[in-house]
Order: sequence, then C-alpha cells, then structure tokens
Amino acid sequence: MMSSFDPWNYRQDAGYTQGSDIVGYKIAATDGDIGKVDKATYETDSSSIVVDTGPWILGRKVLLPAGVVQSIDTDDEKVYVDRTKEEIKNAPEYDPDLPDGDAESRDRLGNYYRDYYQPGM
Repeated sequence: MMSSFDPWNYRQDAGYTQGSDIVGYKIAATDGDIGKVDKATYETDSSSIVVDTGPWILGRKVLLPAGVVQSIDTDDEKVYVDRTKEEIKNAPEYDPDLPDGDAESRDRLGNYYRDYYQPGM
C-alpha cells in the first residue's frame, strides 16, 4: 500500500517516461480491460488519462488521475491501473465539456480515488 497518494502525477515506478505518448494504449483494470486511452495529459500536478470505454459503459468516457496508473507496458501498449472496473464505473462522472482545469471536478475525482489509498482501506 502506498504511504501517500498523489492523484495528479504518475508514480515514479509506473514506467512513464517524460515525452512518451500513451494515447491509443489499452487500459487494464485489476479485473479486466476497460477501454483505450483517448487523451492523456502529462503536466506536473495535473496529469490524467481520458479513457474511451466503448460499449463497456455505454460509450461513456472516464477520467482517471495519473496516480492510479500502476504500470505502463510500452511493448504491449497497455496501461495497468490498480482499481477495479466497478470502482472506475462508480467514480464521479467526467464532463468533456468542462475545461480540463476545472478545480471542482478535479477535487471531487481526486478525493474519490484518494479514499482507496488511505490506511485501513
């Protein structure tokens, strides 16, 4: 378990290399694939991934903070996140019409995922 969860930055051991692009990579939750990376941001303290879930959640796109990325496999073009499909499905809804820097939405989403990384969870 992590001692301090930072939702908006890639983990140091996740395998993200500065300047690499993961758009188009498949996304794997702990219990199966959930879609493909539609958009990714790499800015310090605001990195995230927009996942096109296809038919899995009726074509809905979800926003994942970079901190949930457990590892990136560049050979297989796959991003592994350490959350289940259900946890991702139950996250606060992503509104693509809001600006990426919408503080209220980012705080709500960051806090939702942060709860999974608290001691005793």
